[in-house]
Amino acid sequence: MMNISCKNVYTVLNSTEKVAIGTICLVIAPLSLLVNVLVLVVIVCSRNLRRHPSYLFMGSLALADTIACCCYTISFLDFHLFKPEDSFHKTAYLFKLGGVTMAFTGSVGSLLVMAADRYHAIYKVSTYKVLLTCKRALVCIGTLWVVAALISFLPLMGWSCQTCQSCSKLFPYVDRYYLAFFASLVLVVIILILLAYALIVWLAHKHEANMSAEHPEGARMRLDIHLAKTFGCVMLILLVCWLPVLSFMMTDVVLTELSKSQKRAFAFCSTLCLLNSGINPLLYTLRCRELRVALISLLEGLRRCKGCSSPASN
Repeated sequence: MMNISCKNVYTVLNSTEKVAIGTICLVIAPLSLLVNVLVLVVIVCSRNLRRHPSYLFMGSLALADTIACCCYTISFLDFHLFKPEDSFHKTAYLFKLGGVTMAFTGSVGSLLVMAADRYHAIYKVSTYKVLLTCKRALVCIGTLWVVAALISFLPLMGWSCQTCQSCSKLFPYVDRYYLAFFASLVLVVIILILLAYALIVWLAHKHEANMSAEHPEGARMRLDIHLAKTFGCVMLILLVCWLPVLSFMMTDVVLTELSKSQKRAFAFCSTLCLLNSGINPLLYTLRCRELRVALISLLEGLRRCKGCSSPASN
């Protein structure tokens, strides 16, 4: 156990800030949870969607964000608002932190898999269905979650600091080298996601340029412009939601001490990751026409069932 002086390093929020950050979490978390659970229910209930690997990857993303909404909100509020002194038991704290880390790692990992899937679906059409079957997609998702769990629970399995001086100033018991490893890993994954979408846009632009040269008189929607807008949204949301948190983590690794204002800023910036979990289904999933059709069909089925059960109950 850390001594009391070390414990006080992490409890930096005053009463007003606790109310503000608690309000932010309790507004974002239920809405994010609702949207992600809705996506999961639609995919699970639709046999047609379950036959397509792309929707299995979307299901993995929705599952990760669902877990993130629950684990992050409970752990974060418990740590900062409710009896923080009880949150510093090493095993319990690292277990809860591992759950949060696994959820967010699974989320960004699913985004990377989805980016690679979209690239192959657009530009490897002839071999896409042969190479990526549902069975292989499930193996890929399973591997992703196993790797995410192993990475996330490394501190609990032994990669933790032994003294206050070697610990992160943002996370109790977390070794600063592990924090550097995790932040670097997430940053690399985000860069790969952005590169994948940039490659898709670039190849689409080349294709559209060739089509325009062959058919200059044809007026049609430019695919590259549409994809560029989507890529712009993806890039903006990823950078806004993750770059502040990763910057604070790397600052924690480099500097020997962080001020209380920096720790307060990190606490508020970390809620952007929770916001990202609510935006993901809106940006990546609910924009898909097939999923919206399945959602409408599910709602109509529930309404018919309700209408059938009402006369029977009467």
